[in-house]
Amino acid sequence: MNRCAEAAAVAASVPGAGVGNAGLRPPMVPRQASFFPPPVPNPFVQQTRLGAARRLQIFFLGIILLPIRVLLVAFVLLLAWPFAAISTACCPEKLTHPVTGWRRKTAHPVLKFLGRALFFSMGFIVTVKGKIASPVEAPIFVVAPHSTFFDGIACIIAGLPSIVSRNENVQVPLIGRAFIPGVPVQPVLLRYPNKLDTVTWTWQGYTFIQLCVLTWCQPFTKVEVEFMPVQVPNDEERSDPILFANRVRNLMAEALGIPVTDHTYEDCRLMISAGQLTLPMEAGLVEFTKISRKLKLDWDGIRKHLDEYAAIASSSKGGRIGIEEFAEYLKLPVSDVLRQLFALFDRNHDGSIDFREYVIGLAVLCNPANTEEIIQVAFKLFDVDEDGFITEEEFSTILQASLGVPDLEVSGLFKEIARGDSISYEEFKSFALKHPEYAKIFTTYLDLQTCHVFSLPKEAQATPSVMSNKVSPESHEESPSDKKDD
Repeated sequence: MNRCAEAAAVAASVPGAGVGNAGLRPPMVPRQASFFPPPVPNPFVQQTRLGAARRLQIFFLGIILLPIRVLLVAFVLLLAWPFAAISTACCPEKLTHPVTGWRRKTAHPVLKFLGRALFFSMGFIVTVKGKIASPVEAPIFVVAPHSTFFDGIACIIAGLPSIVSRNENVQVPLIGRAFIPGVPVQPVLLRYPNKLDTVTWTWQGYTFIQLCVLTWCQPFTKVEVEFMPVQVPNDEERSDPILFANRVRNLMAEALGIPVTDHTYEDCRLMISAGQLTLPMEAGLVEFTKISRKLKLDWDGIRKHLDEYAAIASSSKGGRIGIEEFAEYLKLPVSDVLRQLFALFDRNHDGSIDFREYVIGLAVLCNPANTEEIIQVAFKLFDVDEDGFITEEEFSTILQASLGVPDLEVSGLFKEIARGDSISYEEFKSFALKHPEYAKIFTTYLDLQTCHVFSLPKEAQATPSVMSNKVSPESHEESPSDKKDD
């Protein structure tokens, strides 16, 4: 019996090494709630359905209301511009304190009045709930959800406080150019309780102009502004602002009756990229900020994974990876080991892998197993005769034993790794780093040996037979991918 046959015999002797029997395989990686799929599949799509009767109503009302409201809005903004210009004249572009003195006394009351007039001219009927806190009680207002272009109405009702906003909004007349830092905050909730939603803007749906036209063609648009009790951070939250922010966010979401997700602008970019790769646009929504922070991934890395995912899922329906596509991509048959690897990726156990699960699987299961040490160990396992190269016979025998498929054909995979008749360590390492999905496959044989040793009687475990390639089963520690806790 040659060394390759010996290696196969050891693996075949492991309980559960055959197809369809899990046996003593390494345990699954736990699934924490922090990585569960978000409750909202795609928060960037909002489609307002308009029936025939509603379209006729909008058309006839628009003939009357639209031109009147356009003129009124233009007139109010024209009046507001000189007061906003006077209050910020000769001021630095980036202020660290709000406007005070004669500038504020001159412009502030007028701008508050004109702000209310602006929203009244657009047909908004405002209902205010709760009590507005004083600047001493709560130096900061937190408004949510910010889902429309009309959410500035909360600032008007709150008395035109200084606003934290993007730099592009500096020149907008009613906003101003400073903000007040502080610790206690007062949450402010916005609701638009209308039968027809003409205000919500998302990445896909109506444009800003279309929303304005639809809104201004309504007889009126109701909006509720609710001022919640002031929230003061405790000692722990003072030292951890994110903890305080999450508590306030959850409190506001609960009051609004809406879910909380960690979707950001980067998810929009991934969503567009997914569409360009002929995947469903929802495929790119992975809650980028949370995933990247917990898994230490950057934008380029996740975007690269999206390309890889698209290459696997391109032939599948719905843009999800099934076990067949997974096996075809790895150039391996559907076997017990492959099903277990697939199950580690398939976090919600629905029989398919979405892009989010794919990214988490690579980061948590595969990349940790692709360390230099693990790759060296895996190479030694395949290099049975210890000549520094892996022949196709060695490669085939070990994979057959690892996967429990005695008639496994691996010529295609071997040729993809090797540049000649054998695989050098550098070629093996390069392939493993480029294809981290194989990390668990390449180390499965070592796991099988470990399982075999620990399934023996104690007296046999004390003097286990060591493979001739000097890779000792009892020296193998638990795979980092099994230790990694997500």
